[in-house]
Amino acid sequence: MKRILATALLLLALCAAPAAAQQTAPAASATTTATTGQMLLTIFFKHDQSKTLDEINEQLKRQKFYEKFPPKDVEVLSWYVVMGIGQIITLRFPTERLREINRIVEETAWGGYRTEFYPTYDYKAAAIEQQKKMTGQ
Repeated sequence: MKRILATALLLLALCAAPAAAQQTAPAASATTTATTGQMLLTIFFKHDQSKTLDEINEQLKRQKFYEKFPPKDVEVLSWYVVMGIGQIITLRFPTERLREINRIVEETAWGGYRTEFYPTYDYKAAAIEQQKKMTGQ
């Protein structure tokens, strides 16, 4: 049930991305993103509920989370707080920086958050096209 809820919230977060982020996102497919050498990554930062918010923030401060994340020149497409889960962030960056981003998360976020990573792509235009095709519009 939790996995279904998390998936539903992820889809909601991705669909509700600000218009500006949608306008700057690559066209409609993973292929387009891959051919430009860029990738999208959605990260779930799940709050460690055994700690208070003040304790989490203190740990993130000690580990320099906000100084290092997101790394310079990494585009933040969305950054949402989801009550009961934590934060859901979608980034766009050159594919060769994936390891760097993973390492920054491991060094600065762990302890305050449990993390989940989801390679992501912008499907909005393809979904609209598919809907038009299926409904005959």
